[in-house]
Amino acid sequence: MKSWATHALAVPGRRQHLLRIALAVVVLGALLWALPVRRPGEEGGHRVPASVRLDAFERAGMIELTEGQRGPAFRLPTLAGGQAGLEDFRDKLVVVNFWATWCTPCTVEMPTLEALWRAYRERGLVVLGVSVDVGAPRGLIEPYVQNLGLTFPILLDADMAVARAWRVTGLPATFVVRPGGEVVGMAVGMREWNAEPMRALLEPMLPGARARR
Repeated sequence: MKSWATHALAVPGRRQHLLRIALAVVVLGALLWALPVRRPGEEGGHRVPASVRLDAFERAGMIELTEGQRGPAFRLPTLAGGQAGLEDFRDKLVVVNFWATWCTPCTVEMPTLEALWRAYRERGLVVLGVSVDVGAPRGLIEPYVQNLGLTFPILLDADMAVARAWRVTGLPATFVVRPGGEVVGMAVGMREWNAEPMRALLEPMLPGARARR
């Protein structure tokens, strides 16, 4: 026995066409009705209690590390011709970014790192861009830095020894180091470093931030 749908779709001409359109509208409406809608204070279409709403790290897209973690010490040549290491900035809030010229997501996020550096460098934030380009080819790295207008320190990890010590498995990889040397957060992949959620996360960590409250 044929169903009503089989009979209806077998009707020739304009009626068949209109029925198909009507069925498509009904199906689309059902799908839209079923999609979860997120509203303020909700997650995945369900209301989330205030106690479990996203914290500052989650809103910024960062992974919060357990208290007391420290990154391996390092000292590397800089693109400017000197030497620099994490210990040189012990009293600063340091954003350590591992990148390479061939990494497209690295290139996309670089302007946001530069914007973050310019906004907070007078308040004690330092961005350290650690290039993992094998052999540290200055003929490749220098034009890259100039074209993007980067002014924060660029360090050269020519053999990737520091990247391995920091267990970098993908690029870009970025670590946030609180004044005093504690590594408090990390991100693997591109982030918008000058976005409001990121600023809200980092500002309380700036040197002297508590004293200014």
